[in-house]
Amino acid sequence: MARAPQGSQEDREKSKNIRALTGLARFILPYRGLALAAVAALVLTACVSLVLPMAVRRVVDNFNSEDVQILDQYFLAALGIAGLLAIGTALRYLLVTLLGERVVADIRKAVFDRVIAMSPAFYEKIMTGEVLSRITTDTTLILSVIGSSVSIALRNILILIGGLILMLITSVKLTSLVLLIVPAVIVPIIVLGRRLRVLSRENQDLIAESSGNASEALSSVQTVQAFTHEAPSRAAFASVTEDSFRSARKRVKTRSVMTAIVIFLIFSGINGVLWIGARDLRLGDITAGELVQFVIYSVMVAGAVAALSEIWGELQRAAGATERLVELLNAKDEVQDPENPVALPQAEQGTVSFENVTFHYPSRPAQAALQSVDLHVKPGETVALVGPSGAGKTTIIQMLQRFYDPTSGRILLNGVDLRDMARSDFRRAIALVPQEPVIFASTARENIRFGWPEATDAQVEAAAKAAAAHDFLMALPEGYDSYVGERGVMLSGGQKQRIAIARAILRDAPVLLLDEATSALDAESEQAVQVAVENLSQDRTTLIVAHRLATVKQADRIIVFEGGQIVATGTHDELVAQNGLYARLARLQFTEGLAAE
Repeated sequence: MARAPQGSQEDREKSKNIRALTGLARFILPYRGLALAAVAALVLTACVSLVLPMAVRRVVDNFNSEDVQILDQYFLAALGIAGLLAIGTALRYLLVTLLGERVVADIRKAVFDRVIAMSPAFYEKIMTGEVLSRITTDTTLILSVIGSSVSIALRNILILIGGLILMLITSVKLTSLVLLIVPAVIVPIIVLGRRLRVLSRENQDLIAESSGNASEALSSVQTVQAFTHEAPSRAAFASVTEDSFRSARKRVKTRSVMTAIVIFLIFSGINGVLWIGARDLRLGDITAGELVQFVIYSVMVAGAVAALSEIWGELQRAAGATERLVELLNAKDEVQDPENPVALPQAEQGTVSFENVTFHYPSRPAQAALQSVDLHVKPGETVALVGPSGAGKTTIIQMLQRFYDPTSGRILLNGVDLRDMARSDFRRAIALVPQEPVIFASTARENIRFGWPEATDAQVEAAAKAAAAHDFLMALPEGYDSYVGERGVMLSGGQKQRIAIARAILRDAPVLLLDEATSALDAESEQAVQVAVENLSQDRTTLIVAHRLATVKQADRIIVFEGGQIVATGTHDELVAQNGLYARLARLQFTEGLAAE
């Protein structure tokens, strides 16, 4: 299986911009109250942490005091500060975690809402597995950042700034020496941080590619096994997974080196400063309590810088994840609803018109799938579309649902251009039975009800009877409430097709699209379904893509396609008499089939 194209180097360079995290602002703003409360708790804990060394200083300086009561008060004050710190920290954790969970849930819903409405052209460029990876893996990263890293980063920034100010108040001399270390610490953070951002984006891209590869193989596992393709599939997945590991290894090594350098520089500098402070203590330039206070602040500031250097890496990864999610949210769909959609007229039930329609699939711009197609289907008319594979028959079905827009020309339903209506509006007037029936991992009843979610059980069962599905559904262990498995793996091809037909019957739409609807049925089931389809199509506009003689002969008109163009139109007898492409197809597909029967 070929790999889907992933983020280019140019795309990955975008992850140098940590400001990508601002893309989360629109999801946080609705919960600004919760966010402000979290920030307040965060500020409280930072301030309490900064006050604690002052209490320790008082205790140390009063160790030799004869007034035991003062010493007790200082110890009680220190205990009270510790209690405030515990409460504030717990409150901060509660608020930021709730905020993170809420925001990530909203992001997941927003991304899914966006991609579920994207036209098929979008999925020609990206694997569904990668989309799922972005919804799961990338949002998990963002949850980690919002629910933990950001609050820890803000707290450490406050401790860093406050600690430096209090260090300066405690000893200007020692603080000045500490500040000399800062440039040496910032340089590796900036230099290695740039490399880390690129590697973080690359790693996320490869994780998504790995997920896409696995999703593709597992969704077609029977085909993989039938063609004994397990070994190549394992090799392809192993290859992309190893690429992901190698990228992660480079990212982890870079981050480890950065962390080691920063921590060594910080604590080496503090060690030197303490050496000077110890000498000042001996000379009486500073008290023991002041030195202890300065040491604690130094450790707090050093810890804050070290924590920020580590959190910086997490923020960079989250920035890459945010970019990828924002890309999905901002992805431009080739098919757009108009700003002021026109309502579908109901005066004419199911008038379909193609006016000089030419169309190229986005992935094949040089090859016309349809070329100058003119087609008019009257209300209640049944039209069969026939022709060799790749002639454009299924493309007609897809374009009538506006999965794609024509390169030129117009497609009208009830006299209105599809591009002038909301897709959700006119699609309600269309029922589809696809060539490959789609069965969802639910019960048989809910699969049929998919065509009309508000339908009653009686209506569902009536549709199943009309599609010749009732008998086999009742024979299942739990009848209509039997679980049919992912993609209907517990059903035969014919059973899945009959459920798909029942779904279309239940929808009761004025336009019916049948794309090889009876291709997977046995002769007996086909006859039963054919009667149901004929009854269903009597007062509906019906477009049928079919090869079987019984289906095609019953059509009011047969349209013959070849090379994306209409090459003949007429009834079965008229087209056979013309002795053209249709007559040749009839001899090959129909006459021989009848002889075989």
